[in-house]
Amino acid sequence: MERKAKIERNTNETKIKLVFAVDGEGQANLDTGVPFLTHMLDLFTKHGQFNLDVAANGDTEVDDHHTTEDIGICLGQALREALGDKRGIKRYGNAFVPMDETLAQVVVDLSNRPHFEMRAEFPAPRVGTFDTELVHEFLWKLALEARMNLHVIVHYGHNTHHMIEAVFKALGRALDEATTVDPRIKGVPSTKGML
Repeated sequence: MERKAKIERNTNETKIKLVFAVDGEGQANLDTGVPFLTHMLDLFTKHGQFNLDVAANGDTEVDDHHTTEDIGICLGQALREALGDKRGIKRYGNAFVPMDETLAQVVVDLSNRPHFEMRAEFPAPRVGTFDTELVHEFLWKLALEARMNLHVIVHYGHNTHHMIEAVFKALGRALDEATTVDPRIKGVPSTKGML
């Protein structure tokens, strides 16, 4: 069964088409209108070995907030839809990624119980034209819509770009682990019998 989903979201602020494949080859085709987010999603896709297509048209003349947030919403919805009933998946994933002076960790539980915790203090309020507070907005909406428990920790770092880059790489790797099908797992990985 192909673990893939297509999401379209049209509002007065954004128009987004997104296609996400869990079992991919690290291929991204991204037109987000937000260059730094495009860079981060490319890293996420490559390190998670997913396939991701995004075509977004948003009100970036105002700022990048709506587009960044809505792409997070769409990606979360696509991840949830692509995983279906989650039979046979590992469910949990954990990844540490160093990026020069930075060390980031991302831990996920595809539990159907959305929660988000982030422990990161970015030294700069912007990377280029991208507001670093949008990292939180993107990840929170991703976790909420995917209905996953997501913990992000930047243990240390000085360069804001490096810190965010390490987070997105670790996110890809943690989700790759959590979505991996383990033939030893029968049904869903929960004593409740459902996720």
